[in-house]
Amino acid sequence: MKFHSTRKEYPETPLSKEHLKEDPLDLFKEWLQAAVESEEKEPNAMVLSTSTAKSITSRTVLLKEVRPEGLLFFTNIESLKAQQIQEHPQVSLLFLWLNLSRQVMIQGQAERLPQEEVEAYFRSRPRGAQLGAWASRQDQVIPDRETLSQAFEEVSLRFEGAEVPPPPWWGGYLVRPLEWSFWQGRRNRLHDRFSYTQEGSKWKTERLMP
Repeated sequence: MKFHSTRKEYPETPLSKEHLKEDPLDLFKEWLQAAVESEEKEPNAMVLSTSTAKSITSRTVLLKEVRPEGLLFFTNIESLKAQQIQEHPQVSLLFLWLNLSRQVMIQGQAERLPQEEVEAYFRSRPRGAQLGAWASRQDQVIPDRETLSQAFEEVSLRFEGAEVPPPPWWGGYLVRPLEWSFWQGRRNRLHDRFSYTQEGSKWKTERLMP
């Protein structure tokens, strides 16, 4: 398969120094809100990359909260991603908003959330998702789809008429950003790109070649 003829020009939407914020989190929230308003299908979807000394893996997870100290997501803490974070807490996040021709890349450090926060979030999930967290032991090998369906039916009966608590293998992470990169698509592949890096208590901004 070749994609030589599928190139499309990006809209002429500039990103200049005047558009930047002192705190990159403020610019991120502005772009995230714009992505919501542009009706991106999953504006809070982010590619999470984790690693060990021997491998790097990436997958899409959902951002669940933005705080002054960082970005939150929840997952199975027995999963591959959680094992890699345990070994190497430095992670990468990538947000891609095609409707706006924008990307945000974040380098940061992940840390486990307190159990009370995990439980509070779990209670806010739809019941089906709560049961699914019990039924799926993420990344474990199963022989067929029926095995997963059967596990879901079993936990549905187990908690019938009762509140579903978070399973022991459910948890959450806060990613504290250390570096940011904001990318705005432009014509002729002359994109606008700015980085934020920490200098003491402040953020240093630089324009980068795209």
